Amino acid sequence: MAERRHFDIPLRMVGNDFQQSVWQTLTSIPYGGTATYDDLAKHLPAKYTTQNIHHANGANALAIIVPCHRILDISGSLVGYGGGLSLKKRLLDLEHNLFNPL
Repeated sequence: MAERRHFDIPLRMVGNDFQQSVWQTLTSIPYGGTATYDDLAKHLPAKYTTQNIHHANGANALAIIVPCHRILDISGSLVGYGGGLSLKKRLLDLEHNLFNPL
């Protein structure tokens, strides 16, 4: 059984230019991988803070397709997720287990 690891459907995300750039950067995080807000900041204009990025990430309306659950804090800990941290952990565990089968 093949598992979907990448979505290649056309998306029409509604948001300002900054939000769109954050969401586009989120889609570059590979399946089974994670990143921090600081990692995202490296790919965006310097005038934006990690707090700006955090707010744009939270406004993501397509949370599975645009993988905001892959964002961790600087220490690697789970932080904010609209569906709750237990769901975020389950999604990350699912991706990790499918990406690195036993």
